[in-house]
Amino acid sequence: MPLQKLQFRPGVNREGTTLANEGGWYDCDKVRFRSGYPEKIGGWTANSYNTFLGVCRSLWNWITLKNYNLLGLGTHLKFYVEDYGGTYYDITPLRETNDNSPLGDITLSITNGSSLLTITDVNADSLQVNDFITITGAVDLGSAGTNVTAAVLNQEYQIVSVLSGTQYTVTLREAVSGDITTTNGGATLTSNRTASSSSMAAVTIAYQINTGFPIYTVGTGWGAGPWSRDTWGSGYTTGFGLQLRLWSQMNFGEYLIFNPRGGALYIWQPGNAATPSFTTRGVILSPSSITPGGWASTVTDFSCPTICNQVMVSDSTRIVIAFGCNDYGSSVLDPLLIRWSDQESYAGWDLSATGQAGSYRLSRGSEIICAIQTRQEIVVLTDAAIYSMQYLGPPYVWGFTLLADNISVASPNVVATAAGAVYWMGTDKFYVYSGRVETLPCSLRQFVFQDINRDQKAQFFAGTNEGYSEVWWFYCSSESSQIDRYVIFNYLDRVWYYGTLGRTAWIDSPLRDFPQAATYNNITVFHEDGVDDGSVDPAIAINAYIQSSDFDIGDGHNYGFVWRLIPDITFNGSNTPEPNTPFVTFTAQPRQNPGAAYGTSYEPDVNSTQNYDLNSNPPGSRTYNVQEFTQIVYTRVRGRQMAFRVASNSEGTQWQLGVPRIDVRPDGRR
Repeated sequence: MPLQKLQFRPGVNREGTTLANEGGWYDCDKVRFRSGYPEKIGGWTANSYNTFLGVCRSLWNWITLKNYNLLGLGTHLKFYVEDYGGTYYDITPLRETNDNSPLGDITLSITNGSSLLTITDVNADSLQVNDFITITGAVDLGSAGTNVTAAVLNQEYQIVSVLSGTQYTVTLREAVSGDITTTNGGATLTSNRTASSSSMAAVTIAYQINTGFPIYTVGTGWGAGPWSRDTWGSGYTTGFGLQLRLWSQMNFGEYLIFNPRGGALYIWQPGNAATPSFTTRGVILSPSSITPGGWASTVTDFSCPTICNQVMVSDSTRIVIAFGCNDYGSSVLDPLLIRWSDQESYAGWDLSATGQAGSYRLSRGSEIICAIQTRQEIVVLTDAAIYSMQYLGPPYVWGFTLLADNISVASPNVVATAAGAVYWMGTDKFYVYSGRVETLPCSLRQFVFQDINRDQKAQFFAGTNEGYSEVWWFYCSSESSQIDRYVIFNYLDRVWYYGTLGRTAWIDSPLRDFPQAATYNNITVFHEDGVDDGSVDPAIAINAYIQSSDFDIGDGHNYGFVWRLIPDITFNGSNTPEPNTPFVTFTAQPRQNPGAAYGTSYEPDVNSTQNYDLNSNPPGSRTYNVQEFTQIVYTRVRGRQMAFRVASNSEGTQWQLGVPRIDVRPDGRR
């Protein structure tokens, strides 16, 4: 018989049975398609091994007038700016700063043998577990020689428990060696007495904005409240949903405007010095905005929204837009209301005859889920419809057109734009808008949406990888409360593939060399950089594989006997450490009929110029190491159908599959 080519259709298809998809690919991980042929995806390297606090949900890249390449990074605990050197600067805004005036408003106390500092602040408001405070101006607490020093007290701390609306505790830590005795990571007094003070006249406590949640949770009983989190003290009932912290952000020139979903608008300015002023924090956009560090005034008029779900800056008009916000004269969030500032002004929101500030309320759906900017319009998605928002100029400023209704969108971050089209994940399928709204045909629809954790859909997000014409969606499988999978649509070849990977945010910015993502170990990594997993040091290999659907060996009626395989694979881009050479494993998995297990037929051991795994799984399959210059592999595989698999799990290996061939001879009917 002539050699049989193992040439499969590009893309992975899980919409039918493995035999119904004969001639295609059925399973994969860490593999993409380029020019129709499968290859291992690129690796990733750590931006640095400096870490940030919290789970990152938002990344935004921009360059200042001084040519500083900055990255805004929002987590459920903090907001940071990173300087392309892997250093994260905390610019989390403050919500209030209280001092000890009149004397006794703030008291600090600690008991011998405890590392907990109890703080009472009669002016404190909206206390929550995990919130951050910074103490300044404190003096030594306790007797000389056995005290907790000012250096220990005057630090940033995280609230560990809330005792009442005005009293809470933090865990002390050592500031300078010898200041305190450290026990179980905390501080203990060395004296046999209780120390307390209300006479620290200069003490000040700055409260950062309330922290959020890393995942969507359902509060229960007394632990579901806003000022007690998971401790006693709340009147909320079982089943009250606690939304995770999501951020939106965009630069207005070199200024960064950012917003926690359901919170206020904030702005951060890098300053006019030769280097950005990372010591300043973001400040709220309101008439009472304070000017820290000497930068230009950020005072806005009294019409500025005080609460919104998403903020955006229109590139074409330099108008700041708030989606889902409070109306003029109200403090209540209207989830369908859109408001915008005057042109060329982030501070002017007041309605006037000469300005362009204004508002519009959408009519379809119950809330605006998200909005995304495209080349000629802003696309706004509610939970039931999609709108086009286009700039008209005065007097109407923005025009709104209903594009489609009866659509769905999974969450605020699942929308991406690429090659002039908008792609998004719905609750049960994928969509595309490229002039008209359509369902995006997906060969993995059942695979994705039948094994997905919809309770955690707010975590799902999309990102683009323009270098490979890809849109990525990251999501949680049904048994996971964290993101553990991705699915990719290649819009150039119009094919799908998927895999397993834990990421929390993604940005594909032309201002940096590679796409950048945030990980669960609290660092950012550059994707498509290298060929290994560099999120750890030293880097480790990436486990990548792809497996075909079943195909008939020979005519599919008689058994076929595969006695040799001719590989076709390249290892361009590999950097395997010497003296090793890059290799992959080819696995031939035979079976008798579609309902039978793979490899049920017994095959004796044979000598071969190539090594294969005698303990292959499934039993009876044959796994062969194929190296760069392997010309032929002698096999011993018998069955009616066979699945073909290529895999690699060695450091420094990069590969692309071509068109291998097998030599088959008839081998009877039984």
